[in-house]
Amino acid sequence: MTRSSEAHGPSATPGTRAPASTRERIIREALRLFAERGYSATSVAEIEAASGLSPGAGGLYRHFRSKYELLAAAINEHAARTRTQVAESLAVLGDMEDSVDVEARLSRLCRAGLAKVGEESELTRVFFRDLSQFPELVAVVREGLLQPMFDAFTTWFRTQPEYTGADADWNGVAAVLGGAVVQYRLFQETVGDSPGHVDKDRFVAAWVRLAAGLLPSRAPVS
Repeated sequence: MTRSSEAHGPSATPGTRAPASTRERIIREALRLFAERGYSATSVAEIEAASGLSPGAGGLYRHFRSKYELLAAAINEHAARTRTQVAESLAVLGDMEDSVDVEARLSRLCRAGLAKVGEESELTRVFFRDLSQFPELVAVVREGLLQPMFDAFTTWFRTQPEYTGADADWNGVAAVLGGAVVQYRLFQETVGDSPGHVDKDRFVAAWVRLAAGLLPSRAPVS
């Protein structure tokens, strides 16, 4: 296989998903190994083998200059994907505004947040185990993955017609409600159980009840 075909992969047939490029496979497998074993305990040869390259032959270095550059690329790509996902989720919720009641939209918002944090379980493990030695990458996680989620909560509440006239600090609301979503998933990831043994459906129902309690001039949802 030539370097060009290795980098780009074969063309996808109509209606099928394009196969991952070598670079994408390296990033995916590296993050998985970092999450399982730790950054320092994972060798370049192990990443190459997991990615379908000849271990120890240097194929990884055609795409990344170092293991650190690979880690940084993985985190930056997850941050870019997060920004896209947040924009798409807000657009979907916006399309629901005229046809779905506010409680159902709140439930959708909460579940989307839980799904997003759960999707980043490997990165979460890498974050807590390894990133203290890389403060610049901690900043990428904070500003590129977490902050867009909090900004999305703020934007959503501010733009919902049902909340017009509510006396609320929406940044503060996003910190509390968005923080609860993040913490619920992080608790599961680090402790192995949900907070208070509360399952996801009960958490979402309680979250919606709290958020609906901010609606102006109406009683909380029963």
